[in-house]
Amino acid sequence: MTAARVRDWVQAHPLSPSDVDCATTVMLKILDGKCKMGSVDKIVMEALYDAVKDRPGQRFGDEFHALIADARRESSEALKNFIYEKRVLAETELSRPVMKAFKAMIRQEGLFAGLALEEETE
Repeated sequence: MTAARVRDWVQAHPLSPSDVDCATTVMLKILDGKCKMGSVDKIVMEALYDAVKDRPGQRFGDEFHALIADARRESSEALKNFIYEKRVLAETELSRPVMKAFKAMIRQEGLFAGLALEEETE
């Protein structure tokens, strides 16, 4: 799975500001270490976040993107804890049905298509 493939997918699938918020929230979960996704899925979600982070979200904006950028540059336990708090608040704001719908949509629309084969060959 390449970042270019994810960018192509994003170009072909118009995402709403709420979808951008969902991708941002998943990225926070990856960074706080609480994400239970497999390694390939995490790479895809990081690439999805990178492809949409410059788009406007409905709820989350520059503050969240700056926090994510900081955490990707350097990590500390204090920063992980702060990200965890922000992620929990973000998930509360979005609601579980919104996140579930987003995850179902990206799967149904083929963002992860062919990944099982890629993971087996690695």
